[in-house]
Amino acid sequence: MTTFWSLWIIVITVGTLLGCAALLIWCLKDKMGVEEGKDMGHDYDGIREINNPLPKWWTYLFIGTFVFAAIYLALYPGLGNFKGLLGWQSSDQTVRSLAASESSIEAAQQNKRLVQYAKELDDAQTYFGEQFRKLAYQNGGDELRSLPEIAADSDALNVGQRLFLQNCSQCHGSDARGQKGFPNLTDKAWLYGGEPEAIITTIRHGRIGEMPGWKDSLGEQGVKEVVSYTLSLSGRSVNAREAAAGKNRFVVCAACHGTDGKGNPAVGAPDLTDQYWLFGGSRADVTETVMYGRSGVMPAWLDILGEDKVQLVAAYVWSLSNSDTMK
Repeated sequence: MTTFWSLWIIVITVGTLLGCAALLIWCLKDKMGVEEGKDMGHDYDGIREINNPLPKWWTYLFIGTFVFAAIYLALYPGLGNFKGLLGWQSSDQTVRSLAASESSIEAAQQNKRLVQYAKELDDAQTYFGEQFRKLAYQNGGDELRSLPEIAADSDALNVGQRLFLQNCSQCHGSDARGQKGFPNLTDKAWLYGGEPEAIITTIRHGRIGEMPGWKDSLGEQGVKEVVSYTLSLSGRSVNAREAAAGKNRFVVCAACHGTDGKGNPAVGAPDLTDQYWLFGGSRADVTETVMYGRSGVMPAWLDILGEDKVQLVAAYVWSLSNSDTMK
């Protein structure tokens, strides 16, 4: 925060407190010139106004709020850039990975700083860390359990589901069925492969997918023809002449999607012969995709979750499309 905004916050906060205090002092003074407890000579719908002071309990309570505010603002951050006498922080905003979080916790402990979030993470790791390890590793050893093994463990699967809801549902949905631009994880359509190792790799390291736009290379008519051919690959009814012309132009797409249009998991190129469309399967959606391209990024979670939690999440994700093999 810049010095200007820090001073701005300090002036507003302190000014508001002083203003309220001045108002309270003003209200405590009798300015009516009438003896306390006497009738003021006013009648409102049969109710007489008496010159009474503010209630003592209310006055003391108001004074107590000033005392509390002064103590709080002295001990905790709140006045601009002032960090407070206790050195308390809600969190370390520089943390971007699990390793950085562990370093932050260690530094806070060594310097006796009160970083609330770091303390909560440390407590959680102490309490739950061993439990995560037991669920992810073979008999508490150093060898990770396979995803089918973890998925067959109801306790491990439930933990994996909760980790998924906390970290993955924002994009893939709480039911893991995704939304436009975010894959459905419950079907068999996997851009980078649905095998256990492929899923683990995806979660560990993330994915960056990009399809170029072909409007400038193919022109609007060329795009129209390629779209017709692409739609025909999945059995859609299209203009046969356009599809035939589009097949010849499809050579620019075959480098990623293959000459048969069945895709390539190595580069995340989708299968165009099925009925699964990540960005929509209407002619308008497919046309937009071919004309302008698509891009997508899934973040890497290894540094955020750690190996044991990645394994548990991966097992849950694998189970969503393999429920038939788990029965």
